[in-house]
Amino acid sequence: MDNDNTSRTQATSRKRHGNRRGARRTVAAAAALLLAALGTAPALAQQPAGAIGTAVVSSAHAAGARGTLLGVTPVSDLDRADVVRFLAPTGMDTGTVRHGLRGYRLTYRTVTPQGAPTTATGLLVLPKGGPHRLDLVSDTHGTMAHRDYAPSVGEDFGRIAPYLHASAGRAVAAPDYLGLGKGPGRHPYMDTRSAVTASVDMLRAARTAAGRLGRPLTGDVYASGFSQGGQVAMALGRALDGGADRHFRLRALAPVSGPYDIEHAETPALFDGGINDISGVFYLSYYLTAQNRLHPIYRDPAEAFRQPYADIVEGLFDGEHTEEEIIPALPATVKELLTDDFYRRLQHPTGGLLAAARAQDGNCAWRPGAPVRLYTSAGDTDVVIANARNCAADLAARGTRAPVIDQGATDHTGTYLTSGPQIVRWFDALAARR
Repeated sequence: MDNDNTSRTQATSRKRHGNRRGARRTVAAAAALLLAALGTAPALAQQPAGAIGTAVVSSAHAAGARGTLLGVTPVSDLDRADVVRFLAPTGMDTGTVRHGLRGYRLTYRTVTPQGAPTTATGLLVLPKGGPHRLDLVSDTHGTMAHRDYAPSVGEDFGRIAPYLHASAGRAVAAPDYLGLGKGPGRHPYMDTRSAVTASVDMLRAARTAAGRLGRPLTGDVYASGFSQGGQVAMALGRALDGGADRHFRLRALAPVSGPYDIEHAETPALFDGGINDISGVFYLSYYLTAQNRLHPIYRDPAEAFRQPYADIVEGLFDGEHTEEEIIPALPATVKELLTDDFYRRLQHPTGGLLAAARAQDGNCAWRPGAPVRLYTSAGDTDVVIANARNCAADLAARGTRAPVIDQGATDHTGTYLTSGPQIVRWFDALAARR
C-alpha cells in the first residue's frame, strides 16, 4: 500500500512534472563509461544517437538462474546539490545528503508467483563517494498502479528513498516488483512471496552490477520499505535472516507503515473508519483483482463488484492506468464498490478471500538476528497503526523487542518523509558500531 491517495495524487503530479529537469543528466558519455567498465563498449556504436546506453551483461551462471543480470541502463546522474534539490519539494530533512549519485536500471531473471522463469527490473543507485566497498540498502516501494511509476523508470516518489539512502553513502537496490517498470505481465499486487523472490533476485543482480561498476558490495544488507514495501521488507528480512542467499547478511530492518496484518488490522479498518474512503476503494479494488489471479476469490467480477464497476475494474489495473485515472473511475466508498453479499463476506472472510489475506500475513512471526524498528503514525489513514502494533507483539512473543516509532498525527506520506532521514541516521549509527 502507498501514501494517502489524495496527497499522493498531488505529490506525484508535482514531482512528475517538476523533476524531469537537469537533475537527470545521464548522457552518451556516461553510457560509454558504463559500457567500457562492463567490457561491452563496442556495442555503443550500434545504438541510435542520443539513446541512453544499455549494457547487456553475460553471466557465468546458468541461463535461467535467478538473479542473473541481463542488462544495465544508466538512468540518472546527480551531484549532491541535485539530490538536495530533488528532495527539497517533499520538505524532508536533507541533512544526511552527503554525496551525489548515479542510478541504473537493472534487468534480471526471476520467477513468477507460480515459479516460472520471467524477468524483472529494478533501480540500483551508487553514491559518488563513500567507501570503495559499499553496504547495501534494500528499499521496497509502496503501491504503484502504473508500471512507469516504478523506481527504475519514473523519477518521482519511487526514487525518494533510494536517493536518500545512496546520498548517505550506501548502495541501494530498489526492485520494481513483477509487472512494473520494464517487467512483463501484470503486477501481482500484495503477493508478498513473489515480491520477496523479486527482491532477493534484485540483490543478486545488484551484487553483479556493482562489482562490475567498480563498487563491490560488502554483503551487509539494511532493509527498509514503505507501505506495501514495508510488508515486503519485513518478509525479505525474514528470508535473508533464514539464509536465502549466503552472500547477504541482514544488519537491520526498518519498515515504514507496512500492512503486516491484513486479516486483523487492515481489513477491519475498512469498516470502522480507520482507512479513508478514497484509499480504501483504491487499495481494495487493486488487491481483489490481483489476488483473484492467485486465489479463488470470485469467478466473475460481478460477484464482488457492483455495476458499472464490475465491467471496468480489472481493466483499470492493467499497469497502464495512473492513479489519477483510476480513482475518479471508482465510487466514493467501499459500500458503493461491492455487492451486498461480498461486502458481508469481506467482514467475515472465508475460502479464497481468507487464504489471500493469510498468504500475506504472518511475516512478523519470527525472531530476527538483527535489530528491528517499526515506523508508523497514529494519523495514518491508509495503513493503520494497529498493523505495526500487532507486528511488534508477534516479534515480542518470539523474544525480539522491536520499538514502534509513532510519528504522531502525520498522514501516510508524511510518515515516510519524517521517518526516512531517521532511518538513515540509525543505519549510520549501526554501521559505525561494526
